[in-house]
Amino acid sequence: MLTIGPYKLANRVALAPMAGVTDLPFRRLCAQFGAGLVVSEMISCNPRLRDSRKTLWRSRHDGEMQPRSVQIAGNDPTQMAEAARYNVARGAQIIDINMGCPAKKVCRKAAGSALLADEALVERILHSVVQSVEVPVTLKIRTGATPTARNGLTIARIAEDAGIAALAVHGRTRACAFKGSAEYDTIAAIVAATRFPVFANGDITSPENAAAVIAHTGAAGVMIGRAAQGQPWICGQIAAHLDTGITPAAPSRAEQLAILRRHVAELHEFYGDYMGVRIARKHVGWYLQHRPGYIEYRKQFNILGSPGEQLRYIDQLSYTDSKEVLAA
Repeated sequence: MLTIGPYKLANRVALAPMAGVTDLPFRRLCAQFGAGLVVSEMISCNPRLRDSRKTLWRSRHDGEMQPRSVQIAGNDPTQMAEAARYNVARGAQIIDINMGCPAKKVCRKAAGSALLADEALVERILHSVVQSVEVPVTLKIRTGATPTARNGLTIARIAEDAGIAALAVHGRTRACAFKGSAEYDTIAAIVAATRFPVFANGDITSPENAAAVIAHTGAAGVMIGRAAQGQPWICGQIAAHLDTGITPAAPSRAEQLAILRRHVAELHEFYGDYMGVRIARKHVGWYLQHRPGYIEYRKQFNILGSPGEQLRYIDQLSYTDSKEVLAA
């Protein structure tokens, strides 16, 4: 059984924190379909942003599975510790530290994966956060700053010494962003050299792939990112395969459209009509990306401007599918 501090996870599959994706409606959906752990979108440690609309959305946990894991981002040890305490007071049961995001707007602030180039600062941040709260603190990293400075193993040892409870490692460096293929040898070396649970992350797109990555790395679990976009059921499929060797069937096309409709309706409720309609567009694109005629479907959906129009469009897709089944 995979544990993080006092928490026993239901399985070995975690949903990766993804800014603009893993909001509360999506986390609840992935948890319902079998993710063993879900992690919030990253929340800035800047206290001036605590009352911003974006931070308030990202800080909500109503109806969320436990343990509630909240990711914080920043580069100042004191501010990071304060942010950890603040989020624990608001219901976080695990604090996750972002040292893995390769986005330019994050790295320009010397946060995210940019921190990997400064091992002394990494150490100060980790010690400061761990000592500031009584809940488990986890860490998300990449394998290093660049392919020629792949210091993930050193960072992992620093993290273990600081009292980090679990580590997630994306198999690319900061410089790689999402280009090329993930490499898992560094993750295997980290697993061999440390005692805390390590989640392997990067290019894990299927249950069989997840099993192969665990076999190669010896990781305690896997963390699923982009593969879950438009497929909130994939974490549960992977978890079942890792436990039994059998992969449950994906929902039927009709079931997927029903899931999509529910997801979009919850986005409308969570964000309000204006933002809910806009945020729904990218999720609908992910759900429909493997359907014939995807580009046209996406184009038609993206011009819709109200919640009612969006839901009626999804209903029409369901009706079209049912007619095709009857004609077959």
